[in-house]
Amino acid sequence: VTPKGSSPTLRLMAAASVLFSAAYAPAHRIGAVPALRRPLAARVPPALLDGSAEDGAAFSAAAQLGREPGTCDPYDPKSAEYCSPPEPAPSSLKRTIRLGVLFFLWYSLNTAYNIGNKLVLTAFPMPWTAATWELFFGFPYVFLLWSTGLRKTPKISLESIKLLAPSGILLAGTHVGGVISFGLGAISFTHVLKATEPVWSALISALFFRDFLPLPVYASLVPIIAGVSLASLKELTFSWMSFIAGTGSAVTSAAKAILSKKVLDGKSLGENLTPANMFAVLSILGFCAILPVSLALEGPAKASAAWSAALAAGYTTPYLLKLLACSGFLYYIYNEVAFLALAEVAPVTHAVTNTVKRVVIILASILVFKTTITPLGAAGSAITVAGALLYALAKNKYK
Repeated sequence: VTPKGSSPTLRLMAAASVLFSAAYAPAHRIGAVPALRRPLAARVPPALLDGSAEDGAAFSAAAQLGREPGTCDPYDPKSAEYCSPPEPAPSSLKRTIRLGVLFFLWYSLNTAYNIGNKLVLTAFPMPWTAATWELFFGFPYVFLLWSTGLRKTPKISLESIKLLAPSGILLAGTHVGGVISFGLGAISFTHVLKATEPVWSALISALFFRDFLPLPVYASLVPIIAGVSLASLKELTFSWMSFIAGTGSAVTSAAKAILSKKVLDGKSLGENLTPANMFAVLSILGFCAILPVSLALEGPAKASAAWSAALAAGYTTPYLLKLLACSGFLYYIYNEVAFLALAEVAPVTHAVTNTVKRVVIILASILVFKTTITPLGAAGSAITVAGALLYALAKNKYK
């Protein structure tokens, strides 16, 4: 409950926290539902999750489920095709409602983050600083959970940190690339660029791991490439820096998912490394990686000048702080909700819901910022997003 007269920002954050807590609580009451309806972490032997048994490193959770290797990459749930549980049997009304609430929160929070982040960059055009702050924002949140025992504290060794460091760096690259693209172009166009991730995933797998996909899967990449080309050609706010940053975000996201699948699978990385805790660890590593770069490119002097320019443009310090706080809070909390929502759905379900989410964000951003989009640009965007869905479905069918 927020005090009477508190700001709309604080009330929004409080309301989101309450809704998130309400949706999260039932996730622990898994004893009364069939095994296939339980979250993946509840159905996989502990040795496969936290490495506590001597032979835990010799197996993987994916292998136990008869699926491809993988580590259930927490930041990019599209990699869930090799670590998700099977589609559950017809579920109860209670579970259906709970999943509906989780997906609604995921869409709402993710959309709110994209809009909030764009507002931050409009007022304070320092993308590296903003991205660094958003990665940092999770620190006090997870430390509170760990210190109070509300969430088990992860236990990892120095060797595990070294193994996870590249994933943390790629996470930071994915995030800062998206933020830079958001700041220099339209949110809708950035998400079209992010939808090209399957193209880069297929290319990286083929070039570096000699891992080739069936021809129908490669064929599904054609609409993505054609759609992005059309959308770029007719994008009214097109800038090469926005294009490069958005594409870079897709490349690093694909590389991180492949790294998780090819390099980290089967390794005992530590105890209590649930997807949410793994995201927290990777966020910390990503923050440590991005902070020196951020200070070098946008040091205190530049940040101070940008802040002064924002004040001169009519913004106030409390308003700017609220924008930054909301942006950091929404970035972290929408990822947490995504873990809960995606833990119990199969790859096809996830592919569909992720596509719908991207469409919702694109449409919401166009409405909020009154983005002008040409008919051909809209057609290119639609073809790209549909192509990403087609790729996910084809890969699931021919894997």
